Order: sequence, then C-alpha cells, then structure tokens
Amino acid sequence: MFNTRGSQYLTLTGLRFDANLGILEQEKRAPQPIQVDAELNLGTQPLLPSDDDINHVLDYRKVRQIIIAECTAEHVNLLESLIGKLAHRLMLLPGVVGVRV
Repeated sequence: MFNTRGSQYLTLTGLRFDANLGILEQEKRAPQPIQVDAELNLGTQPLLPSDDDINHVLDYRKVRQIIIAECTAEHVNLLESLIGKLAHRLMLLPGVVGVRV
C-alpha cells in the first residue's frame, strides 16, 4: 500500500516535573522544577507503520517514563551530567540512532 520511507523523529517538548539537580545547598535539599525537551532520531523508516499496533512503534509513554525516572533517581550536581545520563538511557531504546536533549 504505502511504502514511502523517510527520516522519523519522536519529539517530546515541555515535559515538566521536579528533579534532584543542582550545586547550591538549597538545590541539594529539595527537588528543583525542570522542563525537558527530547528528540529521538529513529532513522529511516516507512512513513506509515505496517499496522496500527503500539507494540510495533516506539511508545511515547516509555520515553516519558525513562526521562522522569532518570531525572528523579538520584541527585546530580550538573545539568550536563544529567543530560549525558538521559541521552545514554534513551539511546538504548530499540531503533534509536540519535538523541537531542
């Protein structure tokens, strides 16, 4: 039916929650509000899935869960460290060939 292929990106923007982040004493005592935007490059894929089944595509809910879990697991001093950990976890998802956080 449709066999057109193209670059696929999954983008989540404006994901807001409290994270354990910062170098200041008050940041270490209590979670800080943050906002995360993430773009996952899924490479070249059919533009239309072979079926309409969530089990055959990357589920946005899974990506959201990973982002929140990684950002709330433990205190991290530097935003750069948190971004690195987050990017590493997201790159482990099936089909992901690149990440921008």
